[in-house]
Amino acid sequence: MSYPKIKHVKAIANKCLFITFTNNISKIYDCTPLMKDETFKPLLNDSLFMSVKADKHGFGISWSDELDLSESELWINGMMAE
Repeated sequence: MSYPKIKHVKAIANKCLFITFTNNISKIYDCTPLMKDETFKPLLNDSLFMSVKADKHGFGISWSDELDLSESELWINGMMAE
């Protein structure tokens, strides 16, 4: 299955992300459940969390080479923004 690519991502309050996809639908993704996993614990650092960026071709987002999420994860588990 093909998912819309990510056009823009912004870190917002409560460890959430506001994501705009190429189909102009926006979703909010809550990152707090991820932080139970040791891999994502560094995101507890606010400076790192706020540094999120969309990948060049929209296939995901990343904070570093080790911390990233795919467009499918964000699309499937994100909640529609109002």
